[in-house]
Amino acid sequence: MLNIYYHVKRILYNILFVCSAALVLCCQRPVELKNDHLHINWSNDNGWKITAITLKDDSSQRSLEIPSGEYTLLYSKDKPDSTPTIFKAITGVVFPEPIYKYQIDHWKKSTSPVTLNTAGEAFHFYPEDIKSVENEISFTKELSVAVVTASWKFDPLYPTDILVKQSLIAKQDGYYSLATPSFATVEKDDLAWATIPGYFQGSDFQDNFVLAYAYGHGIPKLPVIYPDRTASTLSPIITTRKGISIAVTPAPGLARDPWEKDHNTHAQWKLGLSHMNRKGAVSPTLYYPVLGEPASKLKAGDTLAYEFRFSVTNGDWYKSLKHTVNDIYQFDNTLDLRENKQSLISRVAAMRHYLINGETSLWNIEAFEGRKIGGQSYLGGVVGSSGDAMKNSDYGAMWMLANASEDPILKRQVLPYALNFKFAQQQMTPGFFKGAAIGQYYLAKSKKFVEEWGEFVEPISLTYYTMLDDGNILLFEPQNTELRNRLRLGADLLLKWQKADGSWEVAYDRHTEQPIFKDIKDLRPTFYGLLVAYRILKDERYLNAARKGADWLIENGVKPGYFIGVCGDARYAPDFATGQTAQALLDLFDLTNDGKYKDAALEAARFYATSIYTHPVASTAAKQVKDIAREDWEITQSGLSFEHGGIMGSAQRHGPIQLASHAGLFVRVFQQTKDSLFLTMARSAAIGRDAFVDPKTQVASYYWNAMNKGSGPYPHHAWWQIGWITDYLLAEAELRSNGAIDFPRGFVTPKVGPHQSYGFEPGKIYTHDANLILRDGLVVTDNPNIEALTAISTDQKNLFVILMNDIGRGQDVRVSIDIQKLKPSLKIKDTQDVGTGKSITLSANTIFKLNAYGIQVLKINIE
Repeated sequence: MLNIYYHVKRILYNILFVCSAALVLCCQRPVELKNDHLHINWSNDNGWKITAITLKDDSSQRSLEIPSGEYTLLYSKDKPDSTPTIFKAITGVVFPEPIYKYQIDHWKKSTSPVTLNTAGEAFHFYPEDIKSVENEISFTKELSVAVVTASWKFDPLYPTDILVKQSLIAKQDGYYSLATPSFATVEKDDLAWATIPGYFQGSDFQDNFVLAYAYGHGIPKLPVIYPDRTASTLSPIITTRKGISIAVTPAPGLARDPWEKDHNTHAQWKLGLSHMNRKGAVSPTLYYPVLGEPASKLKAGDTLAYEFRFSVTNGDWYKSLKHTVNDIYQFDNTLDLRENKQSLISRVAAMRHYLINGETSLWNIEAFEGRKIGGQSYLGGVVGSSGDAMKNSDYGAMWMLANASEDPILKRQVLPYALNFKFAQQQMTPGFFKGAAIGQYYLAKSKKFVEEWGEFVEPISLTYYTMLDDGNILLFEPQNTELRNRLRLGADLLLKWQKADGSWEVAYDRHTEQPIFKDIKDLRPTFYGLLVAYRILKDERYLNAARKGADWLIENGVKPGYFIGVCGDARYAPDFATGQTAQALLDLFDLTNDGKYKDAALEAARFYATSIYTHPVASTAAKQVKDIAREDWEITQSGLSFEHGGIMGSAQRHGPIQLASHAGLFVRVFQQTKDSLFLTMARSAAIGRDAFVDPKTQVASYYWNAMNKGSGPYPHHAWWQIGWITDYLLAEAELRSNGAIDFPRGFVTPKVGPHQSYGFEPGKIYTHDANLILRDGLVVTDNPNIEALTAISTDQKNLFVILMNDIGRGQDVRVSIDIQKLKPSLKIKDTQDVGTGKSITLSANTIFKLNAYGIQVLKINIE
């Protein structure tokens, strides 16, 4: 019996020995995740390392040169130090200068040890333990401060996406930040492009940290960690010269929710994004939680976990971006939630009443050098202002609305004084600045024009406040000789100031007449002023110079992805001028038919798409805003654009803006490219934004965090809102009618973006010539999701009503028409559907059925 016992024991021992040896052997063999598109190999060499990453398609396969798989954990026993590091501009001046009060605090926070990624102790490691179950691999590593686990598997819907779940168990009290592993690193010579949307894009590393970090001019050489609050899309992207893009994207809901429940939580910092790992190797990386932020503080035994994905794309950064935006964050589905409480065109009608009321619009008339000049109070920041600043904004919208409405108050009490303001704004005394716009703002007490943030004059201000405004007025008043002379004077000064290479200075000191802001280049569409001059004055010199300026901007701005903005109080952080660049180049293409301008315009538009928030995912979750019950989609940032993002832009403090000047441009870009992201972004910005509209005035707030306070200190913004809404609606009408509705476009508005003026010439509605009109009570609908644009034929015999459905669901609408709002003696003879030619019986009970984003055009014969 005893012999049998020892014999069985010997057999069991041998079995155990063989199994153990097999387990050890197994653990030395390569481990892989593999499907028909992507193959990832790990090998155990002092820890499990990724040794090969191969991307396959129908015709070829390519590998990433430096696979990694290294993990990083940041730990600090105490809360990290917040002392900022001092950096200098290329001119040697400490950045930013003390006058830039809005930027200083954010710059200090952005140059602290946490953001510069020097805080805490970094644990770099490869996992030692591994488990493989079906199609998922889990790795574990025990460190002195924590146990870290990560599980990897393919996304069943997107075969080149790898879903990863990381977790840790804290072994000590302290602050923890668990970085995403370095999937692969990219040598600088193999890097084709890098971007963190909302912060920077480019292909070259920038030696000057300020240019890279504050302006996005090149890739920062430091492994900085960017906050999620102005990352427009939560996805650092790296593209190799082989054309493979690597992105890392958090699972929806991981980043901060800007309005979690009943108050503003925009400033919370829950997620960090970087183009590098802690060691400074190029590798898209997330950090969660952010070291020192509340969620990073753990006690021994506490756990944290989060999910993210690596996306490997056979294509460029923009293809990778669209995958994140539409497939992961479902941006293209969020329009399904949207609906209006009031149509956009009815808001335009209501804002006219706001603007003709001097008390609500803060309209002022002041005496200046023998003229009575008119402008609206500006209560924002202007250097030298003591609450006496005045400004006008969108001259194209002013003349457009006055012409369409035939409003006598606008025509007699607003436009003449606004025109005088324009004349007074241009320097006519001899000297270096003769012909220039000497300032955006008029200070009534000191009786002088000033710039927003200093005593200087910018060539782009000449483009804006002389060329664009004069040009838009001249479209309506082509015989205004004095204005034509002023336009020519400005154009000749732009020619004089243009450098041999086609560029301009950012600004000239008003006293010394010397260039200032020598640390940045004028990467803005300053050339557009000469395009305006050419269209009005037909002088070939202006077109040639415009092309020269555009060529310089394409080479120095569009191709490398470098831009600056037009807001002086933000020290020209990149802003909506990037979108304006796209429209300016499209307009130049229309004039010249030179394809390079179209190509550059579309590339600039793609860059501007990274100024649009695509997160968080909008929902119907209940929110509370100042005792008003809202659903999340009503106040979401998703779909809204920056004034300026980046490290030092206003979006860091205030969130995005409601002034969707880009909406019409994006519809036009969709017409050119059939890229649905642009159309979705345009509609998402425009539709269902009633929670930001002041119900008394129908003027939307500017910044997101103001919710529905209305115009606040910026009463002139109502003109810009009228301008962008009209541009967007007419762009939609042209798109939906396949070009059968087509109204001539004027020039872009100064400063805030690419929307353009209309109404100075008749347009086409199918085969009919017609002028846009706007009359209170002429057309009334019972559905706020239906727009009703109106135009009258040039022979005054037909009224056209363009009905458009704003949303992606079919809608019914009843339309009533009071033709006597045009003229008391008029009557309706009959009505036709212009598209089909069929007669329509129009009554109070007639129901029109419009498909999702549908259009129907009525032709009403009048007598």
